[in-house]
Amino acid sequence: MPETKVVIIGAGSASFGLGMLRDAVNTPELRGSIISLVDTDARALEAVSTLARKMNEESGAGLRIEHATDRTQALPDAQFVVISIAVRRNELWKLDWEVPIKCGVKHTLGENGGPGGLFHSMRNIPIILDICRDIERLCPDALVLNFTNPVPRVCMAIDRYSSVNAVGLCHGIGGQLGNLARVMSLSHDNLTCKAAGLNHFTWILDLRFEDSGRDAYPDLRRSLHDYAPEFQPLSRKLFETFGFYPSPGDDHIGEYLPYATEYCPMHGYDFEAAERYKMETWERIGRMVRGEEPVTDLISRRSGERAFDIISGILTDSNHSELAVNIRNDGLISNLPQDAIVEVPAVVGSDGIAGVGIGKLPMGIAALCRTQIGVQELVVEAAVTGDRRTALQALLADPVIPGFHAAEKILDELLALEADYLPQFN
Repeated sequence: MPETKVVIIGAGSASFGLGMLRDAVNTPELRGSIISLVDTDARALEAVSTLARKMNEESGAGLRIEHATDRTQALPDAQFVVISIAVRRNELWKLDWEVPIKCGVKHTLGENGGPGGLFHSMRNIPIILDICRDIERLCPDALVLNFTNPVPRVCMAIDRYSSVNAVGLCHGIGGQLGNLARVMSLSHDNLTCKAAGLNHFTWILDLRFEDSGRDAYPDLRRSLHDYAPEFQPLSRKLFETFGFYPSPGDDHIGEYLPYATEYCPMHGYDFEAAERYKMETWERIGRMVRGEEPVTDLISRRSGERAFDIISGILTDSNHSELAVNIRNDGLISNLPQDAIVEVPAVVGSDGIAGVGIGKLPMGIAALCRTQIGVQELVVEAAVTGDRRTALQALLADPVIPGFHAAEKILDELLALEADYLPQFN
């Protein structure tokens, strides 16, 4: 197979970088190809790159590992660019969580919807568009596989403000299938679905047993009836009301619904646990780099993310199905805007990624999605232009905002606290 070049931007992340490397060394179609690792954190990048070479050697993957802190050195001739970036993720996310609560907002996570989703988007979108401008210049035919959150807003910005070919990816639907399989005492592999909607706000329109093809929804209803009441109470209420189970779970679904906290506790993200995990992972990376711990576990299994499965499918013309990709609608969901970024199933082959047409979403679900698409459009415009008035409109259009005063107070306080990371507003 001809040499392929895959550039991974954000490779210095303790979780994302390792996951992508595990998948790369377990993709035999890439043998002899280049994996180019990019991160602005030189120290983290050096450690991950050293580990990548160990994984490559011990797995016999036959890859050529490169690394650079300057992405313009890595991008020329790339066929695929995988991106996951964040700006001081936990530190700024914590502000996005705490300030709105102080201003009277009841929210569940503060990452992708509500005021947290606005500021997360406004920090990340300008950086992503800078990367896209380099891709347009240095590898214009490359496929971008974006994991950067908020996925639909980032992908909408790419679609509207660049010529880059991009797809947004998230493991949410796979994780929710695993959750439902446990509820039903099934193997995860024996449950499949057709789901559609928006990323982190998608709906399982068809749920089936893999082995028999039989409708699994009646069994799910029976299983949920006697299952622990603390399991996804919001998702269960939405299932009861709208007739289809949502994905990926209460915390993400709740970001878009003003009544979510009637069913979900306002505990937010566990920042302390995340920091412990990050520190422990870097300690483990250090041990593996020094040869004090084997890399066997890393090279023995894939991460569960789908980027390298899609890359492999394009290279081999696999014609395989993916449960969820985030792409421009263009009629795939007929009662959502054409230029929205929707999450739908897809087929992958040598021609790329082809979304599967869904038809109409049920009326109530479509109404919920259309509200969020309107918010997304305002958020993207604010992120690109740095216009305070548009950012305020984005907050006022968001269902979780309780009033005008709260919106203005949140906007002014977070713009001041995060000014160094929002240069478009300065």
